[in-house]
Amino acid sequence: MMKSAIALLVAALGGAAADAPPGYRIFVSSESGDVVTQLTWDGTTFRTVKVVPVGIMPADIDGPHNVTISPDGKYWYVTIAHGTPYGTLWKMAVDGDTLVGRAPVEMFPTTISLTPDGELAFVANSDFHGDHPRMNVVSIIYTPQMLTLTNLRACDMPHGVKVNHAGTKVYVTCMNSDEVLEIDRAALAITRRHKTGPGMLPQPVPMKMGHSGAEGATLHDACMPTFVSVSLDDTRLYVACNHSDELMVLDAATLDLVKAVATGHGAYNVEPSPDGKWVIVTNKKDQSVSLIDAVTLTEAGRIATAKPFPHGVAYSPDSRYAFISQESKGVDPGAVTVIDLETKTAVASVAVPLQPTGITILRRP
Repeated sequence: MMKSAIALLVAALGGAAADAPPGYRIFVSSESGDVVTQLTWDGTTFRTVKVVPVGIMPADIDGPHNVTISPDGKYWYVTIAHGTPYGTLWKMAVDGDTLVGRAPVEMFPTTISLTPDGELAFVANSDFHGDHPRMNVVSIIYTPQMLTLTNLRACDMPHGVKVNHAGTKVYVTCMNSDEVLEIDRAALAITRRHKTGPGMLPQPVPMKMGHSGAEGATLHDACMPTFVSVSLDDTRLYVACNHSDELMVLDAATLDLVKAVATGHGAYNVEPSPDGKWVIVTNKKDQSVSLIDAVTLTEAGRIATAKPFPHGVAYSPDSRYAFISQESKGVDPGAVTVIDLETKTAVASVAVPLQPTGITILRRP
């Protein structure tokens, strides 16, 4: 879709800015629309507050994939997947939604995670469209100056990245090489690797389906981890296994498996709630989310979403609601669905155009 058509669609959906009510604001990046939509939710109704265009290519799709907020609430960051030739990380001021700076990253940047002091951004470069197997990189950016410090050689198709709450460790999920990496924040170096499965690519000879051992990788047993999150006390890692349809819970100290919890088909993103009670997994091939009890590590409910491809998860600051982004399908728009975590039901949904993917929450005074 050409940018002019996209602009008309954004305008039709209400691109004019308005003052947001007190509370919090929901940011959603639309990968095929080059916009970030800002929503509010008052417990009953969604409202579109603002639609912010992003990207630099006037006649092509730039691909904003993920969005996050700085710890001090002054800035928001968005990964722009396409560029000349690589992607970028954009830093935007919350006050006015103006561009502060851009940092070059690598091939198709996906998720972002910031250190608690807001000084470093870690960006996974997934390189969906390049040749594989390939050693992709994690970009590390010094955010005050938007300076790319290094592109750390990581693994084949890193996708999820999360800094722990102490700001000491960074965890990365690698889809094709089927592993979780641990990066030391002080050294900016990979300190540990943990295999979550045999991998999705031959190692070292052609794959034999349903067969393991020295002859090749086993597709049947692959986790294909797409995202990782960290428990509030930093003792556990939550890993979404897109191929094996499960949530892997790992001990952060040893990286040993604590428990594998069955989810819906195509586990994709995973986030714990701010109060530590729940862990939500989006099931991208199942039009649902799995609501996991964080204490018992059992599925407490499986909740249908409004649209077929649930992607990201964000929570209201009081842990009452979860907001789920869902990607578009053809001409049908995507959506954000809100789940009431007290009743364990989906209570509302709002259309968001043009491939909504990343989602995050801005606290407002």
